[in-house]
Amino acid sequence: MTQAEKEQDNGKEKDKERDKEKEKEQQRGVKRPIAPPTIPDPLQEQIQSNFVVVIHPGSRTLRIGRATDTLPLTIPHVIARRHKQSGQPRYEDAWLLREGLNKPESNEQRQNGLKMVDQAIWSKKMSNGVRRTPVSAEQARAYNCQIRPAVLDSSSRVKWTNTAHHPPHLVGEEALHVNPSDCYNIHWPMVRGQLNVHAGPGGSLTAVLADLETIWSHVIQKQLDIPLKDLKYYRCILLVPDIYNRQHIKEVVNMLLLNMGFSAIIVHQESVCATFGSGLSSACVVDVGDQKTSLCCVEDGVSHRNSRLCLAYGGSDVTRTFFWLLQRAGFPYRDCQLSSRLDCQLLQHLKEIFCHLDQDISGLQDHEFQTRLPESPALLYQVRLGDEKLEAPMGLFYPTTFGIVGQKMTSLQYRSQGDSEDPHDEHYLLSTQSKQDQSSKSAADRKAVSRPGGGLDGEMRGMKGEMELGPAQGECLMGAGEVEEPLSAHLSRKTAIMSQFESKALGLDKAILHSIDCCASDETKRKMYSSILVVGGGLMFHGAQEFLLHRIINKMPPSFRRLVDNVEVITRPKDMDPRAAFVW
Repeated sequence: MTQAEKEQDNGKEKDKERDKEKEKEQQRGVKRPIAPPTIPDPLQEQIQSNFVVVIHPGSRTLRIGRATDTLPLTIPHVIARRHKQSGQPRYEDAWLLREGLNKPESNEQRQNGLKMVDQAIWSKKMSNGVRRTPVSAEQARAYNCQIRPAVLDSSSRVKWTNTAHHPPHLVGEEALHVNPSDCYNIHWPMVRGQLNVHAGPGGSLTAVLADLETIWSHVIQKQLDIPLKDLKYYRCILLVPDIYNRQHIKEVVNMLLLNMGFSAIIVHQESVCATFGSGLSSACVVDVGDQKTSLCCVEDGVSHRNSRLCLAYGGSDVTRTFFWLLQRAGFPYRDCQLSSRLDCQLLQHLKEIFCHLDQDISGLQDHEFQTRLPESPALLYQVRLGDEKLEAPMGLFYPTTFGIVGQKMTSLQYRSQGDSEDPHDEHYLLSTQSKQDQSSKSAADRKAVSRPGGGLDGEMRGMKGEMELGPAQGECLMGAGEVEEPLSAHLSRKTAIMSQFESKALGLDKAILHSIDCCASDETKRKMYSSILVVGGGLMFHGAQEFLLHRIINKMPPSFRRLVDNVEVITRPKDMDPRAAFVW
């Protein structure tokens, strides 16, 4: 008998013995447990990345593409809508102009800010140990006022958008090049990272959502080559600011699902996406955009709520300040106007090629630039510039230089106001939490109120609609107090301090320190100091990394200088364009 046959006989004998055991158990009345029927696991649908569309809407630029694309499409986030009636007054959203610039105090504030900038430039030595020699604007002005342009070509070869077929709307570059004499209104649907809802024409929430839908649908259909009827097979990733209007995001999500027809959507915060897109697990994310600068500390993929901060200035404010400095230096292009779309484009370009944050570059230097406008010859200008190229971007660290008066310049994280259409909103969850949670929360509130210096966190959570700050943020704003005060007096004092805080514009370096200081533990703060990630296009100046690093090290608390081994500022993560570092 072979070995295989022996093993087969042994197996049969074991089966017989097992059957005999079962018969004996049944005779004794032993009940064996009944094995539950096996339920097959639901099949997980494989998500194909090329059927995922990523949408990152900015105030000036829309970035959109498939998740598999190396880089997103980048187009101006603007739409031109044809007038419905003849003789309708023309309306255009401002580009570089904004509210708060024409106040009586604006010019004085701008001059004071410039004095602080010049003092900072002089106080920091160059790499050779020598202080910079200030260059007077009058030195450049004497030369620039004599300059006359040279004609390069009798035709600029730039044309206005052809509207002879009366399209109902135009998007992106076509909208930017609509002739001002044509019967179109120009709308930018987002401003400072939020929906551009205002009292003027096209400023209602419905109109803004319709503009977003038209722009996004046009780009998806014409440039991504995805028929709108096929969006039911696609999923969408929508990137939103860290501090957002919950109701507006809800409306945008409804528009994407119900109107445009995406099968599913996920909403991600920009700061979290920036860390993953840059290959980092934790970082203090500094997003310098065109119109706003947002800061947030992200640790292991979680955005720390108390560290969120939004500053109401960005790259366009630097551009406008640069134009003011150019005019002061006798800018030879005399017809340049901030109300002209094409001139705004030119000024943005000049800022990008001329401005820097390298203090080793000093003295007067000669430059040249071209103007190419429709129905005009192509012209070449010479221009001589000195410290203007450094002073303009330093406005990000001394925001009074922007001359903005009477506007809310700093935003903190608000608690949700609740949603009447959502029966399980935040207020419902708070009111139905367990008695134990409520009692412990009340005890924490009483303890917080008894300590005026660090008691904002409990009070904020207990007050409907108020801003929520962490203990560290409370200490930053309130300061330490020794005398106990009544709750009403404490709350009114807190409201006044909060209002004063929001009306002031923090410089970029101070805002970074404030955001990191609002983290809960020293270990988290140490992580943030060792990984300050700068994204967005507003700080893409030569020398920006070294300049920001120097200011952070000089201003960080002395106690952390000993704890932090290495302060690092990352401006080009993985050598990629910081404007596209969020997902792609």
